[in-house]
Amino acid sequence: MALEVGQLAPDFTLPADGGGTVALSSFAGRCVVLFFYPKDDTPGCTREACAFRDQGAAFATAGAVVIGVSKDGVASHDKFKAKYQLPFPLVSDGETTLAQAYGVWVEKMNYGRNYMGMERATFLIDGAGVVRSIWRKVKVDGHAEKVLAALRQIEGPCSP
Repeated sequence: MALEVGQLAPDFTLPADGGGTVALSSFAGRCVVLFFYPKDDTPGCTREACAFRDQGAAFATAGAVVIGVSKDGVASHDKFKAKYQLPFPLVSDGETTLAQAYGVWVEKMNYGRNYMGMERATFLIDGAGVVRSIWRKVKVDGHAEKVLAALRQIEGPCSP
């Protein structure tokens, strides 16, 4: 069952870069941009992460926290974050429990081969923990700007 706009976002506490953990509940009262991506340091994922990085000040001004999620481990996240100076946490969902809860661990096909993988998707969650917007099968170019525009439309609990 896929998560839908208007539902409460599933909470989580997972390992993150730098050896710590990230919990969605720790951002209560702030909007969260939760973006799922397939793999650290690959072309599309790097462009997406760097686009969120480049818009970081605008997201912060609008009261949002950006969090990236992939199946990669913490060591991979540490390298990816350092290489591209990413200012937001990268969460490791190695068991895909979070991806499954958000409905983004999906069957994919590449060169005629079916396999399970992370769908590139973004969830905009308001300060009350409600999913306000969902982008699935994200096309990277212009995506961060679309998320920022949707964030600016939120009225209510999303204080900087």
